[in-house]
Amino acid sequence: MNSIIRPRRLRRTEAIRQMVSENKLSPEDFIYPIFVHDKDFKEEISAMPGIFRWDIKGLIEEVKRAWELGIRCIVLFPKVDDNLKTEDGAECFNEAGLIPRVIRKLKKEVPQMAIMTDVALDPYSCDGHDGLVDQDGNILNDETIAILEKQALTQADAGADFIGPSDMMDGRVGAIRKSLDKNGFIDVGIISYTAKYSSAYYGPFRSALDSAPRLNSNKLIPKNKSSYQMDPANAKEAYLESSLDQFEGADILMVKPGLSYLDIIYRLNNFSNKPIAAYNVSGEFSMIKAASMKGWINEKDVVLETLLSFKRAGAKLILSYHACDAANWLKEN
Repeated sequence: MNSIIRPRRLRRTEAIRQMVSENKLSPEDFIYPIFVHDKDFKEEISAMPGIFRWDIKGLIEEVKRAWELGIRCIVLFPKVDDNLKTEDGAECFNEAGLIPRVIRKLKKEVPQMAIMTDVALDPYSCDGHDGLVDQDGNILNDETIAILEKQALTQADAGADFIGPSDMMDGRVGAIRKSLDKNGFIDVGIISYTAKYSSAYYGPFRSALDSAPRLNSNKLIPKNKSSYQMDPANAKEAYLESSLDQFEGADILMVKPGLSYLDIIYRLNNFSNKPIAAYNVSGEFSMIKAASMKGWINEKDVVLETLLSFKRAGAKLILSYHACDAANWLKEN
């Protein structure tokens, strides 16, 4: 063959491949999602092997471990006792509640770690929805936002570095930003769940938090969250959501899920000048875990390739339950 153009020249050795690599993973790219409950023991989540609901003491040690591995941000998710769940989700803004207590404790024990929180009603609601539900089964947008503002302020006052509105109510980013600024929390950032799709990949997560929609004999309850989370068939809608969130004051825009929505990550990275985050969600985690436990795939190689795909698509940050394992593998490499 007579060819002066041979792309394989740049693939010939490991050193050359590293020299021209377009994207690289590092532990600082990861945001580590952690589940916490108000118990005195850790409890493995059956659908997520190796992932636990942590007690506060165990969580502190886990966060210290994550810091030592190079991870610089965590996001907290609470498993709330059923006796604290109400139709209005008022426990979400209880200053003595689980998440504010955890934040305060972490800021004393691991002050350097950035803490992101989740803002939505579903962990605290006896209906299992991210917003208030009326008697006819409608999700109430503006009434929900009034509660989310209180939740965000409670988390910010406890010491959260980033607020993560995951509810997908219209206008909630702007309302939360104004409320934070008005109350002196101008330095608290917002990582907005900008393009959060109504996805089947959330199953293990909802099991971990018991946050799926529930039957209620007193009123109609929507069986899914499709009236506020985005339609998986839609891509252009993500441009609208990201435009609104930027205008309303979001600092970082998130796409959720990640693996099946790489095209959305790519589009928003090209469309926006804000950093893009990808959520490598529970269903994606569990599929890799299940296949690796069967011996069908090499877990390390598949995880690192998957996480790299988010970077290649344009994500600056990756929320992943693989975070600690991946950080450890990267250090080994």
